[in-house]
Amino acid sequence: MKAYDVIVIGAGVVGAATARELSRRQGRFLVVEKALDVCEGTSKANSAIVHAGFDAEPGTVKAKMNVRGNEKMDKLSQELDVPFQRVGAFVVCFSQEELPKLQELYDRGVQNGVRDMELLTGDQARALEPHLSQEVAGALLAKTSGIVCPFELTLGLAESAAKNGVAFSFDTRVTGVEPGEQGWVVHTSQGDFSARAVVNAAGVFSDQVHNWVCGDKLHITPRRGEYCLLDHTAGNHVSHTVFQLPGKYGKGVLVSPTVHGNLLLGPTAKDIGDPEDTATTAAGLQEVLEKSALGVKDIPTRQVITSFAGLRAHEDGDDFVLGESAPGFFDAAGIESPGLTSAPAIGEYLAELIAEKLGLSENPAFDPLRKGVPKVKDLPVEERAALLRKDPAYGQIVCRCEEVSYGEIRDAIHGILGAKTLDGVKRRTRAGMGRCQGGFCSPRVMDLLSQELGLDLTQIRKSGKDAQIVLEKTRGEG
Repeated sequence: MKAYDVIVIGAGVVGAATARELSRRQGRFLVVEKALDVCEGTSKANSAIVHAGFDAEPGTVKAKMNVRGNEKMDKLSQELDVPFQRVGAFVVCFSQEELPKLQELYDRGVQNGVRDMELLTGDQARALEPHLSQEVAGALLAKTSGIVCPFELTLGLAESAAKNGVAFSFDTRVTGVEPGEQGWVVHTSQGDFSARAVVNAAGVFSDQVHNWVCGDKLHITPRRGEYCLLDHTAGNHVSHTVFQLPGKYGKGVLVSPTVHGNLLLGPTAKDIGDPEDTATTAAGLQEVLEKSALGVKDIPTRQVITSFAGLRAHEDGDDFVLGESAPGFFDAAGIESPGLTSAPAIGEYLAELIAEKLGLSENPAFDPLRKGVPKVKDLPVEERAALLRKDPAYGQIVCRCEEVSYGEIRDAIHGILGAKTLDGVKRRTRAGMGRCQGGFCSPRVMDLLSQELGLDLTQIRKSGKDAQIVLEKTRGEG
């Protein structure tokens, strides 16, 4: 049985952030993940917002982690080569009667330590964001709010951890955790592992992992959020993230630009029983379109290119569950919004607790820098030309919508935690994320995966093991 100092359960953004922070210390660390890649759960399907921190109740773990995570994002995105923009956010209300609620949010933000907030009239808000509806009576402007790529952030954290010595075991489903001679035994589909400490970052399954170990039980409700994503042609419709203040129109949805130039609408919020049900619904998507139009006018909804749904892990206590819940067992449970923003702070907090408990010393070889797959289309002309002269593969365009080259896809496949699936390539390079949603480039990407990994086309998966694309060979096989 392989032994480690720390085993992290889950390779979402929280697990990856914790692993990276642990790699600042000397030790044997392992991340186990049931999926074939990082970022396959909640971390791949969210609003991609770096929240300012005014929403969480003062004094909660959410409030503390949100503000700290926001503060860390500038330096972190530079170290990890991850796109991040502080575009600012509006929270809008639709009547004079609701203005005191905006004041409450402002006051809450002040208590939480949020900087650069401003209360605006409807006209002042429209002067900054012209597509706000005429129904908007007032707005809270939070200038420290931002947008990030959740895929690249999670991947960047994980690759940085791997670069600094953390081991990753994919396709490894945890089936139990129990006390052992050296601390804990983690039972998995790939055999048993032992660890002095365990981190529970299992997302919507974090209550199950916790309840294997602890007498005080947790209960997670999967909360499904549905989204619509619009084409680049709609990306400039708003320049800030626009939230709605819950009020007479019910719980609102956001309208936000993305770091890649799209427009995002959503999410809904529906509690469901199945922790793996990420299906979209006609009713949910209709709700997204109707509610987004309340705060922002003239949204070009004919430019919707895809829809998706993600699950949030809502714990009954309505707060993050962080810390040592049993000797050497550390929870990162109930991580819902603002989990993406909070992840760097959560990782920092847990790693410090674990390092102190286990007596882990600093890793003098820790390298904070990670370089992502080059985005050829975004390079200055001179740099692009130099890259093409060095390797013509970067000039062979595979995905026309997003202008992704063979060289980028090859790099994604052979990276530190290389892509092994169609979705893995997509999240690392954006091949398949454009207007045609992979309709033209998917066969070529599959062919490249087959060539680079030495796999038959029938072995190529969209995402998980059961997501087979080519079922069998027919005519013309050779």
